[in-house]
Amino acid sequence: MKHLRAHSSADFSGLDLLATAVVVLDVDMRIRFINTAAEALLETSSKGVISQPLKNLLPGAAALIEDSRAALAQNMGFIEHEWHLTRRGHAALIVSCTGTPLQNPDDGILLEFRPINQRMRIAREEKILEDQKINRELIRNLAHEIRNPLGGIRGAAQLLERELDRPELKEYTQVIRAEADRLQVLMDRMLSPNRLQQVAPLNIHEVLERVRTVILAEFPEGIIIQRDYDTSLPEITADREQLIQAVLNIARNAAQALNGKGEILLQSRALRQITLARRRFRLGLLIRIVDNGPGIPESLQHRIFQPLVSGREGGSGLGLMLAQNLISQHHGMVEFESVPGHTCFSMILPMPDTEYT
Repeated sequence: MKHLRAHSSADFSGLDLLATAVVVLDVDMRIRFINTAAEALLETSSKGVISQPLKNLLPGAAALIEDSRAALAQNMGFIEHEWHLTRRGHAALIVSCTGTPLQNPDDGILLEFRPINQRMRIAREEKILEDQKINRELIRNLAHEIRNPLGGIRGAAQLLERELDRPELKEYTQVIRAEADRLQVLMDRMLSPNRLQQVAPLNIHEVLERVRTVILAEFPEGIIIQRDYDTSLPEITADREQLIQAVLNIARNAAQALNGKGEILLQSRALRQITLARRRFRLGLLIRIVDNGPGIPESLQHRIFQPLVSGREGGSGLGLMLAQNLISQHHGMVEFESVPGHTCFSMILPMPDTEYT
């Protein structure tokens, strides 16, 4: 195997141009360098991990460290085709890992991480997009079919109420009218994503702060909302109200899953070299909503974005579907990972002016 020439830490900066996640270790398995792709993959900052032991960054890296030490001792690289990369507080990510000793093994080893579930992610994304089209058509047809008889039911109850003399009987017609109004609101929610977008430049943090204010107003006691914003992010062009609704639906689900007591994290980050709906972009925007609640039941995870599917008693099962539809209208994607104590919804939006042509 061809070995890499020895470099100083500063010379590794050229590796930032790679889409592959790269980590360079010294012989003591301490981190010498981590490129931008690795920062995104491992959800960390180079400033916080340089000179730190790899085991601090990756708690489940004992086997990887052993392989790296053996590679340095034998001056020979290795490839681990399927390794479960454990990140603190996150579900494991399946990657392939290649280890290549530097030209002088005393300088350390270069590790490359490639998520092997990328193809699975693309296939899942395409299926979600196809399901969205089917679901939108289903919901539109269902809503239109329900709205007409619903108006008739409400009108009939109103006429009947005028003919009743006993107040206790009028209570029943009032219940009918109230339930008809509630169903009318539900139908409007089903149809609302189909309005034309009103796009304009906006700061994503204005959206997150608006959502934060609403959630704290709805859950004034017990909910703590932490913020971790990348304030260097540029403005994006989007429909402000649609983004607020999408983020709010997910954040409200998190608060409800916590039963009004727990912690929610709102986070923003830049992404580099992303692919969405088979379109490649140089830059993208990542919004994360993380809660420390009980998690999504495993039996629901594969269909959580389908209409009328809810893990909460009394839930309409529309919030996540609407959020996915709204983000999809911005050519973006919603993903999630969930284990007990950690649920993270990620909304990924492209920067349209950075698309490869």
